[in-house]
Amino acid sequence: MEFILASRPRRKPSLTPMIDVVFLLLVFFMLASRFGADAVLHLPLAGKGGTYDGPPRLIGIGPNNLDVNGVPVADSNLAQALAPLMKQPSDMLILRGRDGADLQRITDVTALLRQGGLTSFVLVE
Repeated sequence: MEFILASRPRRKPSLTPMIDVVFLLLVFFMLASRFGADAVLHLPLAGKGGTYDGPPRLIGIGPNNLDVNGVPVADSNLAQALAPLMKQPSDMLILRGRDGADLQRITDVTALLRQGGLTSFVLVE
C-alpha cells in the first residue's frame, strides 16, 4: 500500500514581527534623539578662507587658563592684552582649544571677547 502525502500550500512568512521591530526602533530613536540646538556658536573654521593682516593674535584656550601668543593672561584681562595687537575691533582673532578645553569654555571666551567689543573670530584645531 502506498501513501501519498497531500501537498499543503506553503505559508508565506508573516511580516507583523518585522513591522513591530521597525516601529520599536523608530520610537527608540525618536525618544533618544535631541530636537533643536541648545546653543549655536557661530565661528567660521579656518578652512573657509578670509584675510589676516597685522601681528599674530593667537588665543590659546585651556580648561582653566588662557594665553595670547603663548603668554598667559587672566580671563578678565583678555581684551586689554589684545588691545596693543589690534588696529580696529573687527581685526581677526584666532582661537585654538588646548589641553582638553571643552566647547563651553570656548563659548565663554568668545562671550568675554564680545563684551570687550571684539567681533571677528576664527576657530582652528
